[in-house]
Amino acid sequence: MFEQAFKNIDDILRKEAGCTTELDYTEQTSWLLFLKYLDGLEQDKVIEAGLVGRQYDHILDQPYRWESWAAPKGPDGKIDHNKTLTGDDLRDFVDDKLFPYLQGFKQKASGPDTLEYKIGEIFSEIKNKINSGYNLREIIDHIDELRFRTHAEKYELSLLYEAKIQRMGNAGRNGGEYYTPRPLIRAIVQVVKPQIGERVYDGAVGSAGFLCEAFNYMKGAPNLTTDALKILQERTFYGKEKKSLAYVIAIMNMILHGIEAPNIIRTNTLTENLADIQNKDRMDVILANPPFGGKERKEVQQNFPIRTGETAFLFLQHFVKMVKAGGRAGVVIKNTFLSNTDNASVSLRKLLLESCNLHTVLDLPGGTFQGAGVKTVVLFFEKGSPTKKTWYYKLDPGRNLGKTNPLNDADLEEFIALQKTFTDSPKSWCVDMASIDQTTFDLSVKNPNGNEAVKHRKPQVIFEEIAALDMESAEVLVKIRGLL
Repeated sequence: MFEQAFKNIDDILRKEAGCTTELDYTEQTSWLLFLKYLDGLEQDKVIEAGLVGRQYDHILDQPYRWESWAAPKGPDGKIDHNKTLTGDDLRDFVDDKLFPYLQGFKQKASGPDTLEYKIGEIFSEIKNKINSGYNLREIIDHIDELRFRTHAEKYELSLLYEAKIQRMGNAGRNGGEYYTPRPLIRAIVQVVKPQIGERVYDGAVGSAGFLCEAFNYMKGAPNLTTDALKILQERTFYGKEKKSLAYVIAIMNMILHGIEAPNIIRTNTLTENLADIQNKDRMDVILANPPFGGKERKEVQQNFPIRTGETAFLFLQHFVKMVKAGGRAGVVIKNTFLSNTDNASVSLRKLLLESCNLHTVLDLPGGTFQGAGVKTVVLFFEKGSPTKKTWYYKLDPGRNLGKTNPLNDADLEEFIALQKTFTDSPKSWCVDMASIDQTTFDLSVKNPNGNEAVKHRKPQVIFEEIAALDMESAEVLVKIRGLL
């Protein structure tokens, strides 16, 4: 039922002139899902308060609750069509009354960590792009059918929402900005091993994939107590995000994964001066795929001891500063970081090696990130002692990765297994850091086990890849014809 509802909503959004991309579909679905979720949350709070004999004070005033404007019900529990708004009346209510009312919560909230503030933040950053009140009515009716009160319902919806985020990432030229492949995130989490009681942070949170997967990993701990679950819900996951759409998606994604009041702040992380970070601000675990290829202004670069316009390099400095002594990190970065000869790159490698134990480098194949042609590596490090040895693993799934052939969990099983003991293999090797050039700190070490040789693939594999590429080309042509 959930999957069909999502498909129906996308079909309706495609009719809207204001909604032309997967980004628009996800954004518009997100704000409506959020209000539906908020309605269910308030209903639960009313019941909980009643059980202990007290009254619950609603966050939203009566006219702005889902049950009042979106889906008023009759005595039979079905939508009362005599009371529902539709057409221009519905669109005008949403644009002229509902959104301004919700935007006002940002000023009324007691602080940025409150649900009220997040309501105000979300509705200050997006707008309703569904211009037809009749289309909006149809979408609301589908959203109202969705239930995410139980764990099973939230789990099913979270999978569908993740699939929507993935399609959005694949559709964009900078897909990696919104979607890091979940098998890769799960592998990073399994290596870093966040524990109950530790604080987990992503300063470039995107769609919150790292935090959601860390939550899934940590709630799987044996003998989880009620207190531990409360810690996971309220004092474990922290993130910052610069872009409005990603911020909204991150909030909704975490809610659907079971984190009711996500500690996500809408801000440009890089505008914070590194000198202002105190010990109380530092985190136990950092998991991130910061944006690369971007350029930051001169005044932003002033916040960092190593001046560079490359966004990812500024984020890496931020992460090294933000992780506690003894804390751990897994960070995705362009593989050119290992060998760039400019002063900033050399200085940054020196900083990392001297202040942290860079114990593992995972070298990822091209095509890992859909829609982003750059090659990347994952840096795993622990703060507090200099690097003496680094273990490298060159991931080779034995096929070309692409839209129809994405990275999967099985591709990373060997890496996870060998990394536990830093085992040498045809794809992995250890490097003594005393042996590298101490002036350039070049970390682009070739595999000494001969794995760099060109491997001849079987004809059947080549034919399958050609067929897959043909299918991708056909999809592109269909989309182009649709635009003509």
